[in-house]
Amino acid sequence: MRLHLVDGTYELYRAHFSPRPGHAAPDGQDVKATVGLMSSLLMLLHDADEAVTHVAVAFDNPIRSFRNRLFADYKGDEGVPPELRAQFDLAEEAVASLGVRVWSMKEHEADDALATAAARFGGEVEQVRICTPDKDLGQCVRGQRVVQVDRRQEKVLDEDAVRAKLGVPPASVPDLLALMGDVADGIPGLDGFGEKGASALVSAYGRLEAIPDDASTWSVRPRGADKLAATLRAHREDALLYRKLATLVEDAPLPGTRTLADVAWAGVPRQRFEALCDRLGVTTLKRRPKRWVD
Repeated sequence: MRLHLVDGTYELYRAHFSPRPGHAAPDGQDVKATVGLMSSLLMLLHDADEAVTHVAVAFDNPIRSFRNRLFADYKGDEGVPPELRAQFDLAEEAVASLGVRVWSMKEHEADDALATAAARFGGEVEQVRICTPDKDLGQCVRGQRVVQVDRRQEKVLDEDAVRAKLGVPPASVPDLLALMGDVADGIPGLDGFGEKGASALVSAYGRLEAIPDDASTWSVRPRGADKLAATLRAHREDALLYRKLATLVEDAPLPGTRTLADVAWAGVPRQRFEALCDRLGVTTLKRRPKRWVD
């Protein structure tokens, strides 16, 4: 058995900004992102190499979460195109029409749902495959049992690959992001800390608290070490807050899910799926499913 955990918000954004032509439903609503999401998930569900047996898709709906109360500049709804924002509820309905479990996150984020499911069910399946390229999910990777999948670039990151890519083990990913920042989530990081310098220090010391104040005692010497040390001394509390923002929750609520059986995928429910396709005006999509359940 395999558990596929999909970042639905990422997939929805990717579909919206893709170069494929737009699409409007018969009622005039822009549904390009929703249709693209459905198409992408059908590709995943019917991919013989992925061999999907259990799957869930998590959404940020709304975008804001408890982290916005901790840090005002954390990512929010600002800048979301209105035609995309109008599809958030529809996208969840579309995923459910594929017979796939939907986790609509309110207080927490979609990433928290993915982290929670990976921690909760990782011991019950052959492999957990977290489908998103976001750096923060690297903290959930465990050996080859829990891996991160970038479907667009066709890359799979196990624990060794996370170390090779980021220069730190999965457990230290939040410390790394605290120093270098994460633009996608509105985490600014500390001035002067690029990926190389942050990676060198976190690799050497593991945790922010373990990095000495005095650069002369550092076991590594990143470029501009003295200036970096001064910045860290002055803003260590900020860095600790940023790490908290970057640390995913592993006990978030998973709506409708108590056991692994609740995310088993049996096939596409024909009547529900075809009715939604008619509403969206996508007749060709109706012929795409290869596995039906009545």
